[in-house]
Amino acid sequence: MDKAKLYAGICIMAGLIVMGTMIPVAVNKYMSYTRTVDVKGLCEREVKADKVIWPITYKVMGDDLQSTYQQIDYKKKQIIDFLVAGGIDATEISVSSPKISDKFANEYGNNDRLYRYVTTCVITVCSEKVDTVLALMNKQSELIKQGITLSGDNWENPTEFKFEGLNELKPSMVEEATKNARETAEKFAKDSDSELGKIKKASQGSFSIENRDSNTPHIKRVRVVSSITYYLSN
Repeated sequence: MDKAKLYAGICIMAGLIVMGTMIPVAVNKYMSYTRTVDVKGLCEREVKADKVIWPITYKVMGDDLQSTYQQIDYKKKQIIDFLVAGGIDATEISVSSPKISDKFANEYGNNDRLYRYVTTCVITVCSEKVDTVLALMNKQSELIKQGITLSGDNWENPTEFKFEGLNELKPSMVEEATKNARETAEKFAKDSDSELGKIKKASQGSFSIENRDSNTPHIKRVRVVSSITYYLSN
């Protein structure tokens, strides 16, 4: 009976010794999991727009409704011929219904207007031929020379340049952003006499597409920021 108690005491003492040696190791290991560094990785690229929506707004004025409609059709044909001759397919051109304003029917205005009817018409080009459209935009004076009154309404009918090839860029941009984040983390670890460990958590920021500047809306800046947390160890 005494031997059994002795053996039990020895086992308990050995267990306590082992536990005592393991506690510092466990504490150090736990503390290593509390040491982290948060870094961000940025990736930016400039790309050309791959789609353009170009509304061409023109006005027709007259006193007789029938002749006004005839002028609308005539000028519409002139504009479409100009576009097709410049390399735009007919399938890329759409025509909106004209908006006619009867100045005599406007109770808030006076009737001493030069023309009774003022018509606003919009012909829209939606195309992936961005360079072709840019060239035509620089030749709009040819339409003015033909007597077509163009209205540059950038608020109601703005020209839009879009970039729709983002999915093709995403993998390489995320890879580059992650690489940049790791380089930052490695430098931080080196400066703090630590070693960079595994990733604790990572989040990919949203992609943003914006104009590079106000003068070249057909050139876009694509941007993504990745946020990554790494473990640090001694």
